[in-house]
Amino acid sequence: MTSVGPDEGIWHYDGTSATRHHPRITWMADGFTLHWPGGESGPHRWGDLVPVGGTGARSVYGLRGVPGWRLGFVGAPPEGFAVHLPLPARYGRWIDRIGLWRAIALFGMLAAATVFVVLRAPQWIAPYIPYSWEERLGDAMIGDFGGRLCETPASRTAIARLQAQLGDDVRIRQIGIANIDMVNAVALPGGRILLFNGLLKEAHSPDEVAGVLAHEIGHVRHRDTLTALVRQLGLSVVLGGFNGQVGGAVNGLLAMSYSRDAERAADTYSIRQLRIANISPLPTAAFFDRLGKLSGGERMERATSWMASHPVSVERKVAFTRSAVKGRAYRPALTAAEWRALVDACKNDPDAKKGFDLF
Repeated sequence: MTSVGPDEGIWHYDGTSATRHHPRITWMADGFTLHWPGGESGPHRWGDLVPVGGTGARSVYGLRGVPGWRLGFVGAPPEGFAVHLPLPARYGRWIDRIGLWRAIALFGMLAAATVFVVLRAPQWIAPYIPYSWEERLGDAMIGDFGGRLCETPASRTAIARLQAQLGDDVRIRQIGIANIDMVNAVALPGGRILLFNGLLKEAHSPDEVAGVLAHEIGHVRHRDTLTALVRQLGLSVVLGGFNGQVGGAVNGLLAMSYSRDAERAADTYSIRQLRIANISPLPTAAFFDRLGKLSGGERMERATSWMASHPVSVERKVAFTRSAVKGRAYRPALTAAEWRALVDACKNDPDAKKGFDLF
């Protein structure tokens, strides 16, 4: 047993009176006791001592479960006594144990691993989501387009021919035309694809539309839309604690980086299906060339590529151009009459509502 004091440099309040004691302290390996004339406090376990913040931390201690109990030292505690004292908890017990910077590094690794799992897991999860659930989701989305879907018997025949050439083995429920003045097409959950009327107006030939449609069929085949929805849900949960603008920006950047992978895979599928159908990929390459110019050119697209989910148009143009076989006798995706029926579907459908630009 070791002891020290009584000493003016050691003071104590027992929590029951306002009397300031200058005790003698005795201690052993498992605890300590305070002694003063007419009283004592203890024995107490070392683990019951709690550093009191705002008072120099290591100089003043409380006792767990005893309000007002204080043991203080003027200057450093006696060396033999000090080795048993708990360190002040500045950040949290386990953080103090390993150190702040190690804790930050550990948090960073855990956060990165969590985000990686959230980004990758949808690719593993999506195939196990019931297709009936995805179809109901697609039905709800298609309803948002109201009566702006165009169709005539001739356009239905043209679309059926394109589908048969480009992805007859893919589970597609509908390929429709939306009366929307936007140069785009979209794959919805549940095997639904919409070609926007603005795309048909901009296209110079059915072969261009065939390349774009095959791209969207690739998304349906890979269930990319459902995967993206699951990923967005996961990122929203993981990044929910961020500032709204910061979280939204990080969410968008992470999601888009993986969307670009899906877009490249869909382009690869499109190139393959065009080759199988013996449709030239060069018109699709020309379409991407014009699309890039509409976006401000390659320099502008590359400057803003970090904000885009699609690869740069020139890269897509090169990929489709390189896939063309020199000297091969390609055939048109549709006849002239079928192509005209597709382009004029919204004009000839009396029930279609007037189109609008989503932007």
